[in-house]
Amino acid sequence: MKTMGEVNKVPAIRFEGFSGEWKEKLLGEIGSLKNGMNFDKSALGHGHPFVNLQDVFGKNEVKGNNLGLAFSTEKQRKEYSLEKGDVLFIRSSVKPEGVGETAVVSSSLENTTYSGFIIRFRPNIEMDVSFNRFVYSTRSSRRQILASSTSSANSNINQDSLQRIQLTLPCKEEQTKIGNYFQQLDTLIAQHQKKHDKLLNLKKALLEKLFPKQGVTEPELRFKGFRGEWEERRLLSNFEKIIDFRGRTPKKLGLDWSDSGYLALSALNVKNGFIDYSADANFGNDELYDKWMSGNELHKNQVLFTTEAPMGNVAQVPDNNKYILSQRTIAFEVNIKLIEENFLAVMLRAPLLQAKLASLSSGGTAQGVSQKSLASVDGLFPLDIKEQTKIGNLFKQLDTLISQHQAQLKKLNNIKQACLEKMFV
Repeated sequence: MKTMGEVNKVPAIRFEGFSGEWKEKLLGEIGSLKNGMNFDKSALGHGHPFVNLQDVFGKNEVKGNNLGLAFSTEKQRKEYSLEKGDVLFIRSSVKPEGVGETAVVSSSLENTTYSGFIIRFRPNIEMDVSFNRFVYSTRSSRRQILASSTSSANSNINQDSLQRIQLTLPCKEEQTKIGNYFQQLDTLIAQHQKKHDKLLNLKKALLEKLFPKQGVTEPELRFKGFRGEWEERRLLSNFEKIIDFRGRTPKKLGLDWSDSGYLALSALNVKNGFIDYSADANFGNDELYDKWMSGNELHKNQVLFTTEAPMGNVAQVPDNNKYILSQRTIAFEVNIKLIEENFLAVMLRAPLLQAKLASLSSGGTAQGVSQKSLASVDGLFPLDIKEQTKIGNLFKQLDTLISQHQAQLKKLNNIKQACLEKMFV
């Protein structure tokens, strides 16, 4: 691959061996467009496969498995057929950004039709199928599609507007190179997504099995060497104190937030299991930190809990840096003889305790829980701190793996977005 200078109708990055300008074509010049079928409710649920909105949104590619069924005549199946290389556009979407999203039919789908919320584009020139999966996701294509759409209750686009969408295309051989590259990138993204989702499902299953269910005093699954009933006690009895600066603001201390300094941990950036450093972050300088946190400094692994907006998110202080404990978030100082911090972080996210907290929450749109209501919450705890440590460490390792896959997914998606900008005109 080599970098090109900025030349009209030439991408910034190009595979070795290709030169010359790409050719501008209107969609209507290189193929035909056709609206899909409007099925009666009575036709749905039986008959032959058909492609609906959910088979296109976010998919890039339409596959023949898991399609819905709708009754259609032989004539209709011929008129609204789907062949390899067809591109399906979302004609109408509740979300403005959804209109004009596309998926490519990667292999002919026999006896399969498509719904009236979709427009089929069938090229009449030779185009690479994989290239077609991505060319409509570029900034140029999306900008034209969104500019051509109309809004009422939904955002809509029609055949006439799509016909005027301008594509800039290379030769078939270069299309294939580009298409294969993005296909490989998407495969990598899908692999990491699959591993990420598998770990999330494993974590969910373990939360249910490693903690007692309602009405029992022992978990279904235990580490080797541990037995006996867990002890029921008040949640708050495990803490030396709760750090809660409810209502405290910089202005009340005669100061203000800064552009940099110590990050304020609030319900906005304490997410379930991690700290989101980009979510509406506020910072305090040395003077604000000293006035705010004096005598209540946070430490690594200390458990944080959001009391409202949203309620019930749990994370741990990620390192030994200084942080300001801000709005709608509390921190627990644990009694180390009774509870281990990693275990507490997991327990607060276990289904049974989350259900208890949800039942105590007050408010409509912004549900919340107070320290007074927390005082009535009880739970089951292993008497052996070593068992707590085993459970806490297991979930810590799982969270680390999940975080690594999330980071890799973000990196790959950023690479894909950058390449869409640089490898297309």
